[in-house]
Amino acid sequence: MHRVAERYRLGSLVILRVSVGVIYCWFGILKLFPATSPAEHIALQTMTKLTGSLVPAQVSLPLLGTAETLIGLALITGILLRHALAAFYAHMSGVLSSLALLPDAMWHHGIPTLDGQYVLKNLVLIAACLAVTADELTR
Repeated sequence: MHRVAERYRLGSLVILRVSVGVIYCWFGILKLFPATSPAEHIALQTMTKLTGSLVPAQVSLPLLGTAETLIGLALITGILLRHALAAFYAHMSGVLSSLALLPDAMWHHGIPTLDGQYVLKNLVLIAACLAVTADELTR
């Protein structure tokens, strides 16, 4: 039974890593085409706040889309995985900062708005990448 469990553990971590990579690629690719990402307005507003309006919108989305796509590809392939995981956590800190930086868009009387829920769903991706990170660091 332990051998079967170990086989499932190893296989499930690969599936988890690749699944997050596919989702990340999808979100990233959408940002490369204007008006296709449901998170476009959140991303633009957050980048504007984080950079003090120094990065123009026409640069922000392609930059974010490219970064997300590259992180996703690294998760899918496992190439440069540790670097991708570091980039993932940096990106997630920016994404989650929108909860504080854009309170009117993220919260309504302490309850997450639809945009807030869209951001909060990233907690699942973070949990998944914590498992992937733990596995990677023990290799």
